[in-house]
Amino acid sequence: MSPVRVVLAGGGTAGHTSPLIATAQQLRAQADVEITCVGTPKGLESRVIPAAGLRLELIPPVPLPRRLTTELFAVPSRLLGAVREAGAILRNHDAQVAVGFGGYVSLPVYLAARRAKVPLVLHEGNAVPGLANRIAARFTSHVATTFADTKLPHAVHLGLPVRAGIATLDRAARRPAARAAFGLPAEGRVLLVSGGSQGARSLNQATLAATDRLLAAGISVLHVLGPANLTEETVPRTDPASGAAYVPVGYVDEMGDAYAAADLMLGRAGAGTVMETAMTGLPVIFVPLPHGNGEQARNATFLVEADAALLVADAELNPDRLLADVTGLLGDPERLARMSATCRELVPADASAALARLVLEVAQQRG
Repeated sequence: MSPVRVVLAGGGTAGHTSPLIATAQQLRAQADVEITCVGTPKGLESRVIPAAGLRLELIPPVPLPRRLTTELFAVPSRLLGAVREAGAILRNHDAQVAVGFGGYVSLPVYLAARRAKVPLVLHEGNAVPGLANRIAARFTSHVATTFADTKLPHAVHLGLPVRAGIATLDRAARRPAARAAFGLPAEGRVLLVSGGSQGARSLNQATLAATDRLLAAGISVLHVLGPANLTEETVPRTDPASGAAYVPVGYVDEMGDAYAAADLMLGRAGAGTVMETAMTGLPVIFVPLPHGNGEQARNATFLVEADAALLVADAELNPDRLLADVTGLLGDPERLARMSATCRELVPADASAALARLVLEVAQQRG
């Protein structure tokens, strides 16, 4: 029997590539599949998708300007070229189904799939859907969402596909090895700070300014700054009195280790961060990105309303606010335990398996 031929499209950020990789892994676990991924040369996918052992083909990026500029006039011709290249990939691999995770790399694949009459499955990661998925949801009935209240036609709430290592993570069991790997103290409280794959300036600045006081309070800091933000000033150090350590790193390939090492996280509210931390029961202080269409604040709303997370506006984050919120939560173990338990209750952990089953069902209908 021939393998099921699947084309997966998504890239730009970890918010698109991580669920793509998780779904690909589940497809391989459930069936004999031939998987081809589509990305652009500029995105994170050019590194992480091949590193996951997946075939990647590239098409030109077609970013859509958010404002009326001369760049807008170049979009139609660029999009047409990208659709042609996406169509060639679908034909060359005789795709039985195309799956998109949003972002500007997905739109050409969506349009090419429609033109070629290849069945299409969408997954929308954010509470507020992006433009590509809003367009494509009009011509497919197979739409899966991370959040229950996402407004898209034909939407079915499945949750966020995450790798098995995250979905089944036992933070307590993994904590000793994770802390040792990062050079963190085996005992004591640990704050994880991460603004995503490129870091976040406001989070980094507030953390660096508050670090000495955090260390003096016995709180170690695992600080994921973003590769470009490591400087001569961001060096590991240990408070001689408390023994707490500051450990700066540019990027973490296996976030499960970072989640396991930590007792609390300070981070943005991208869908991946929100859902992964909730699945693993890691309480978070969310600082949503202040730009875009407000989707990050919406992503975290269901946890904040359930008192399973805190939300701080980006403009309100400063060293004093960071210190007060972090020490307040880490000084209340009972509240942290309640937040952790509530997180796990609210988030489905089997989304990758469910999405993979949907993809295979759609592919088999075409034959």
